[in-house]
Amino acid sequence: MIEARDTGESQASRPDGGQDFWPEDKKDGKDGPGRRAKSKSSSSRSRTPLIIAVVAVVVLAAAGVAGFLVLGGGDEKASGAPGNGARLSPVAYTPQMADKDMAKLAQRSADQRPITQGEAFPGDVKTVAYQKYSFTLAASQLANDCKSVTWGQRLQGDLAKYQCSQIARGAYVSQDRGHVGQFIAINLASQEGAEQIVRDLDPGVGAGFVFPLTAKGAPEFRSGFSAAYAQAYGHYAIVTWVQRAGGAQPASLNEMIDASLAIEKPADFVWGRLELADGTPR
Repeated sequence: MIEARDTGESQASRPDGGQDFWPEDKKDGKDGPGRRAKSKSSSSRSRTPLIIAVVAVVVLAAAGVAGFLVLGGGDEKASGAPGNGARLSPVAYTPQMADKDMAKLAQRSADQRPITQGEAFPGDVKTVAYQKYSFTLAASQLANDCKSVTWGQRLQGDLAKYQCSQIARGAYVSQDRGHVGQFIAINLASQEGAEQIVRDLDPGVGAGFVFPLTAKGAPEFRSGFSAAYAQAYGHYAIVTWVQRAGGAQPASLNEMIDASLAIEKPADFVWGRLELADGTPR
């Protein structure tokens, strides 16, 4: 498992002349590695970043890649759960706990209305884009049985303990079919539960993960390199998970960050709920 964090420094070249996997910060003034904050929208909603940045320098030599695939999980299929893909974990994972601004959504008792399909995946998230990456929503699903769309005894135990009531999943495919993405929203009873699930999803813990949603005719998530970014938003745990189609190694973590920022758009429903909690018209 690779965890990304911002050091504030660009990565130096390796002394052996090889090239490190993590890139240097972008020099063009655009969002560089590790920046997942989006500017305030015209409706003055501010976004809490899912990831603040990139950290470690990792060399993906042939032996190293093999090791990462072990951490990423096998290709065992789920049984009896239509729409589920392979049993996989991301290779790179960045967790973030809830921001203080989410305090009004810390308890589901103050936000009791269930998520609806139309709320999580409205028309404006059918096509999403960030930088050069553009994705189309290939399938979406709202499951009320959290166990049916997850694997791992410990994860499933905590989902039950913290009263998971819904898991929304959206499968995205880039326009060139070179990248696939998963948007995941998990509805827990409390912020404490959401933060515990964010910790459980860390592949280094080995607690389990959410099955990727499959879509007819779309490339499926496979064993190989993938990156996930997870954050607690009040009593919700939000995850964006991306990979190159087929699981190939990306050119840099920037590629994964930019792709994930594109498919983060459905998280807007959380901001809408926060506005309602604040008494601000949407």
